[in-house]
Amino acid sequence: MTMSPGGTPSPADCGAPSAAVALFRSLGDPARLAILHRLAEGEARVTDLVSRLGLAQSTVSAHLSCLRDCGLVTSRPQGRASLYSLARPELLDLLAAAERLLEATGEAVDLCPGYGAPAAVPAPSPAGGAR
Repeated sequence: MTMSPGGTPSPADCGAPSAAVALFRSLGDPARLAILHRLAEGEARVTDLVSRLGLAQSTVSAHLSCLRDCGLVTSRPQGRASLYSLARPELLDLLAAAERLLEATGEAVDLCPGYGAPAAVPAPSPAGGAR
């Protein structure tokens, strides 16, 4: 059995197809997911995404490059800029299915100890405690 650096079995050992793991990993970043949601509305330039998402231009460009390398977005030149769009209509179906699944599971995914939102750390109590 091959172990990853974190000590967990590698995806190949779990039976998960590596392409599926890469796909969901590419969708797992909040910035990339926000970019995809915006592109689901139609084409956009980097500057449009920067304005809409409030991210740095370099961050948006890096995420678009990742999404393009994964085959999830495509671009076409328009003057000196590029217009980005979703490369595959199936991505709209995947995003819609994920939203339906999240509606069905409620907060269960968000509360998942391994992948959900980090639990709030309780404030330290005063030294010696209250009397």
